[in-house]
Amino acid sequence: MFASPHISCIRVDRFYKSHPLDLFGNGRHSPFMISKPTSSLANGVSVIQNYVKTLPNTPGVYRMLNARNQVLYVGKAKSLKKRVVSYTRPDALPLRLQRMIAETTHMEFVNTHTEAEALLLEANLIKRLEPRYNILMKDGKSFSYIRITGDHDYPLLTKHRGPRNKSGDYFGPFASTHAVNMTLTTLHRAFLLRSCPDTVFANRSRPCLQYQIKRCSAPCVGKISQQDYMHLVKESKNFLEGKTAQIQKQLAKEMEAASQAMEYEKAAEYRDRIKALTQIQSKQNVNTTVLKDADLFAISQVEGRMCVQLFLFRNGSNFGSLASFPTHTEDRAEEDVLEAYLAQFYQDAPPPGQILINKALPNQALLEEALTQKADRLVKVHHPKSGEKAKLVNQAQLNATQALERKLAEDASQRKLLEGMASTFSLPLPPLRIEVYDNSHIQGANAVGAMIVAGPEGFVKNAYRKFNIKSTTITPGDDYGMMREVLTRRFKRALAEDKDETSTWPNLVVIDGGAGQLSAVQQVFNDLGITDVGLVAIAKGPQRNAGREDFYLPNRNPFQLKPNDPVLYYIQRLRDEAHRFAIGTHRSKRQKALGTSSLDSIPGVGAKRKKSLLQHFGSAKSVQTAGVEDLASVEGISRELAQKIYDFFYTSN
Repeated sequence: MFASPHISCIRVDRFYKSHPLDLFGNGRHSPFMISKPTSSLANGVSVIQNYVKTLPNTPGVYRMLNARNQVLYVGKAKSLKKRVVSYTRPDALPLRLQRMIAETTHMEFVNTHTEAEALLLEANLIKRLEPRYNILMKDGKSFSYIRITGDHDYPLLTKHRGPRNKSGDYFGPFASTHAVNMTLTTLHRAFLLRSCPDTVFANRSRPCLQYQIKRCSAPCVGKISQQDYMHLVKESKNFLEGKTAQIQKQLAKEMEAASQAMEYEKAAEYRDRIKALTQIQSKQNVNTTVLKDADLFAISQVEGRMCVQLFLFRNGSNFGSLASFPTHTEDRAEEDVLEAYLAQFYQDAPPPGQILINKALPNQALLEEALTQKADRLVKVHHPKSGEKAKLVNQAQLNATQALERKLAEDASQRKLLEGMASTFSLPLPPLRIEVYDNSHIQGANAVGAMIVAGPEGFVKNAYRKFNIKSTTITPGDDYGMMREVLTRRFKRALAEDKDETSTWPNLVVIDGGAGQLSAVQQVFNDLGITDVGLVAIAKGPQRNAGREDFYLPNRNPFQLKPNDPVLYYIQRLRDEAHRFAIGTHRSKRQKALGTSSLDSIPGVGAKRKKSLLQHFGSAKSVQTAGVEDLASVEGISRELAQKIYDFFYTSN
């Protein structure tokens, strides 16, 4: 369908490969899927039978791989031999596993001491390798914490993500960036702790805007004593540890005392702090008095899709919520999906003492044992049937159902947009992967190329890529040359890594530009022999008016879309996202360049000597033009080093 002469040779087997999930990952077979088995079922069974002969009856983890050495499935077993032998009887297995067996060409095994160790290893490998036939937790996000630093006289209150290996106190995790940002904003209003990094703090000579808007006590310029500041730090820690009533009661007393002493401005400050603390408590959409430290999970299923809703409680406070949509196949039960999700979830997040769920798990005791082993303390997984905890779980399940219904509605809308893209740009099928390219520079300086990726589930931000323009033969400001370099590097690498890999192969490439950019990319594709990728360039309309863009396709006259066409709005969003990413990348590179100096490359000149040279001469340019005697007069610069510096600028160049 939607055939067109200029892309009639697009290979459908690369456009959509055989996969147990459909276009939108809901487990149903897509009408566009093309089956292309890599080996027969009998061959797969024979491969597995050969391994079974030497397998032990001990716990462990096994991996099934295909001919391209891609991991198809990761599983754990109490007995490797008994578990793997079940794959040699495919008639008793669902079609999904039969397809997996047919693709299997070899296997790998790891023995473990216990089944709990096998479960932890299995979850780790699934999260890292993302095998096609496993249940996958697709979020891939690390959770944020609030950190109060411990290596400064005036501790910093800030957001932290990543390993907690720096000194200080950590509070969290928070389920979403919004939750941690909202809490941080409130804490700055309530406790007036600084948010600036140490380098900024050390160089302030006057209070910043945060002090003016009453979000900082300005310790950098002595507006508060170190003792009083540490009192605020202690109060903020108490609040994050759940001692909110105690803090609010104390603030109320201090406000009353200030009011009676007719210190009305100070009383107003206490009032504002109390309001800030009250505000964060009122914004928690799930409140509880029965949970202190607990994670609450609920799974819901609608039309074959599943959603896992998470609520995090720490010190009796709600630390945010998160809705996730695991990838799975239609023959998996909710209990299996939830169990796999929990095992993968706690690979990165530390488990609390109590985990509440809305479905009893097949291996609940084993999961408890594994999480207890990981946390090095007791962890209980509980499925409450009645009482306050059951009400919380039911509320979480309702949230999961509502989130899933919204997701299904969004996917239906996205499906229509992708079908519209296929029709508008003469693609044989709705695209699964769209790549959009843009360049950014200022008169050729700090030139970068950017690639963003979109698909059935929206923007795929972990697939974004930036390209520093490396060629010395490109004239500064040559957009066509930059586009050729970016596309050449992108597709040369893709072809070299795995020519048949489809998960990272685009179905449509969108270029920000007109006929010139289109011609440049066509030249790249011709040179590389690429004939199975759709191509379109989008040029801004007259006076850069949105809605009057011209579209350029190979072997077609330019055309415009109707101003109210949903496809037009969608491709504008794609272009704007690419532009945003390119501009951001360029600015980062430019900012980094502003912080570098020609002195950085001189052997023997470190940070201290560089500072001495700049303080003495005033600029790096003045250092470059200085004589040996002048250089030697600088503190810390010997005559021998002065000669090296002089030679660096005059001899090597």
